[in-house]
Amino acid sequence: MRAVLDNEIFYGMVLLMGGFLLSMFLTPIYTYFAYKYKFWKKQKKTTVQGEALPIMTKLHAHKFKRSFPTMAGIIGVVVVVIVTLVCISDRGQTWLPLAGFVGGGIVGLIDDLINVFGSGKGAAGLRAPVKFALISIVGLALGWFFAVKLGWTSVNVPFVGGVEIGIAGMMVLFAFAVVATSNAVNITDGLDGLAGGLMIFAYGAYGVIALTQDKLLLFGFCMAVVGWLLSYVWFNVPPARFMMGDVGSFALGSGLGVVAMMTNAFLLLPVIGILLVVEAGSSLIQMFSKAVFKKKIFISAPLHHHLEAKGWGEAKIVMRFWVIAGFFAILGIFIALVSGVI
Repeated sequence: MRAVLDNEIFYGMVLLMGGFLLSMFLTPIYTYFAYKYKFWKKQKKTTVQGEALPIMTKLHAHKFKRSFPTMAGIIGVVVVVIVTLVCISDRGQTWLPLAGFVGGGIVGLIDDLINVFGSGKGAAGLRAPVKFALISIVGLALGWFFAVKLGWTSVNVPFVGGVEIGIAGMMVLFAFAVVATSNAVNITDGLDGLAGGLMIFAYGAYGVIALTQDKLLLFGFCMAVVGWLLSYVWFNVPPARFMMGDVGSFALGSGLGVVAMMTNAFLLLPVIGILLVVEAGSSLIQMFSKAVFKKKIFISAPLHHHLEAKGWGEAKIVMRFWVIAGFFAILGIFIALVSGVI
């Protein structure tokens, strides 16, 4: 048993190192072209409702005084695809999360290309309803395959067991996992190194869960993503060399949602990804309060911008969020161990 476990962990390390080294090789190439062809990120100055964002604009004005490229997440999409296809010959456990990763990345890439090269009112990127519709299509398509072709029609409730929800219910839940997680990662990606660090813990935790379920190939996929993220954070800690853009955040969110469903541990995602819930929740609370009560709960949303406005330094926020993410990733694995998920 010990020898088998050692071999499986070694296999995961191969994919992790492959993702890391290939990303370290490709990143300077991307950086060269990003600066040469001016993949500059346009600063967001209005909300999805068209309201001004004076506080966030002021907080991040220093970043946009210099040329600041985006779309670095495309490195991750390329790296994860290459490493997964080269190192994993059996696609049984990997093609679905890979499809989610690439599908989310394509939606984000379209948004980034409009932001970088567009002009006029539409230069901010895809309109929110269009982006929501596109990522929903990705989620529903993958959910249909998951429920109909793979036969998954029940969801595991920790400490309870499997609960049958049928094909339609599973498709809706799968789509929700993809859409909600994609948007949550996108909202969280607002400070140098923040989203990258949080996703290392999330994918790492689900990789461990997959390993304990004997889903070796899914474990390998998670490790390939972690390998890229380690390289990304290397270059993205303050002051960041670039942003991952929507191509990265949507790929990561979609892929994580699929992995959570394939490990039958989606209901542990609010624990393992607690800060994704907090960040997205703070934005929703702010929008609701402004719409209903005509007042703000936070100085600026999501939460990391509120803390910035309160005077917390960017590095302080990022590091403390990483600590919280690490704690809850371990807690999520523990709950999986004692609740019957594993």
